[in-house]
Amino acid sequence: MLPIDAEALAALPQALGRPYRAEWSNDGGTTWAPCGLAAGSAQVTAERGAEVRYSAQAVLTGVPHGAAGINSISTNVRLWQGISLPRTNPVWLPAGRYTVTRAALGRTGIQVELDGLEDEVRAAGFPTARTVGPGLARDLVAELVGEALPGVPIAWRDGVDPDTPVPQIMATEDRWGVLAAGTDVSGTGTGIAAALAGEIWVDARGVVTVGPVPTLADPVVWRVGRGAGGVLVEPQEEQSSDGLINLWAVSGEAGDGAPAIGPAYAWDDDPNSLTYAGPDPVGDPLAPQRQGLYWVRQRVGRHSSALITTADQAATVARSRLADSLGVQSSLALTAACNAALEPGDVVEVETAPGVWERHLIDSLSWTLGAASMSCRTRTTARRL
Repeated sequence: MLPIDAEALAALPQALGRPYRAEWSNDGGTTWAPCGLAAGSAQVTAERGAEVRYSAQAVLTGVPHGAAGINSISTNVRLWQGISLPRTNPVWLPAGRYTVTRAALGRTGIQVELDGLEDEVRAAGFPTARTVGPGLARDLVAELVGEALPGVPIAWRDGVDPDTPVPQIMATEDRWGVLAAGTDVSGTGTGIAAALAGEIWVDARGVVTVGPVPTLADPVVWRVGRGAGGVLVEPQEEQSSDGLINLWAVSGEAGDGAPAIGPAYAWDDDPNSLTYAGPDPVGDPLAPQRQGLYWVRQRVGRHSSALITTADQAATVARSRLADSLGVQSSLALTAACNAALEPGDVVEVETAPGVWERHLIDSLSWTLGAASMSCRTRTTARRL
């Protein structure tokens, strides 16, 4: 979750108002100028599985259109969501830094479509094939990001080691693929973040962030309860097995002609889980048949990366991919309090029925700036009754 004052977080259901504002820049974020937003026009979406973590659409007012104003070549936009509390100034939370991908002059202002800064990194493909590395992950990420987004800060979150050595990578076109989770022509992984058992994104502040793959075991950042002052009206539950994998095999290369690494395996070994893969699906795949575990099904995923150079690294990546691919998709409708500090990947505790609390991992969020409500799609572990 983005930094937020504890008092403001606790007072979300009693907020007196939710102001909003916008800023624009044509010099890469060196300077920012304020502009207006048409009421109800700014809709923000944050999604882990999307090509850009944050996207939005809005109608900007009080600003020129064209080369000296809002345009789809050089303009960046920052959105802000405020929280008005009694006897204090509004608390402002970032709601995304964006590049303008479309700008159309309309009757009420300039209608813009906005994508996160990942879009600019993707557009900055390599003009010619080149090698990247070898070197430390932090140095290679700084180099690749700095070439595409000069001046944009980079943050490393706990759980990912920025000093992990990365072997030499042959990069052809896709800069973001080298940073995140790309593959070469043979299908072998070349993404630096993926090889660190992590992921890379641009957060709501416009900071390029490298962090671990989130899991339901992460600390709870917010409780979504019922009753007086609560923020949950009614969960709308929906289940889907899209993307479900309960057994991962991960391999890598040791380099310099040494034997290949792995594969390392990770599977759902919880007998109480609906996605239980069995006691040993690799060494004893017939165990469910012998033990009468007739509901057990295996959904297998494989991953190979030239950047995985040790058995421990392969095992870490296997565990992170398992954590990211388990769980049943469940939709929850949150109303009465829009918490713009939440991020995709956060773990929240939800009172799904009176007195029944469940951990949920947020996959996506959407809200309108100034509105009291937000909706989110979450994932939670399915357990047998």
